Amino acid sequence: MPSIATKTGDDGSTALMFGRRVPKTDSRIAANGACDELNAALGLVRAFCPEPLVTDAVLPIQKELVALMGEIAVAPEDHERYRAQGYPVITTTMADALTAHIDDLEKNHHISYAGWATPGATPASAVLDLARTACRRAERAVCECRERGFPVSDETVRYLNRLSDLCWLWARFVETKAGAVG
Repeated sequence: MPSIATKTGDDGSTALMFGRRVPKTDSRIAANGACDELNAALGLVRAFCPEPLVTDAVLPIQKELVALMGEIAVAPEDHERYRAQGYPVITTTMADALTAHIDDLEKNHHISYAGWATPGATPASAVLDLARTACRRAERAVCECRERGFPVSDETVRYLNRLSDLCWLWARFVETKAGAVG
């Protein structure tokens, strides 16, 4: 098996999908790094949250984030090739599924918002708030890519915006269930 240490980035560059090299400071690399941090934070949620209502939804979201990172890691001139090869993209359906989770929480669970401004009432809510802030950073980084002219779909931005809302609401849900609010 080849080594993970390819040494190709020793010059300060890294590869996009299909091998095009860009500086490690490229906004797409920063956006993917922020999305990778978000994915790792969601891994903490899966590891530390005792609520199946949350954890059952997190793994599919993590897999969708991998698709989101793939979309961002493609040079504009390779987008047609990316889609032709069948790589997944963020869709309206994916963003709508996050909205459905939010709607369910708001309509069917009696969630308290007391004490929300100070994360850490429970270990699970703390990691959910960490995931929320990582998501906001990823959203800003992805929006910066779009402002710089890279193709970023409206659905990708909507997906990240909705995900951060969902992480916030999940944290309040966990706190409320634990009686650890206020």
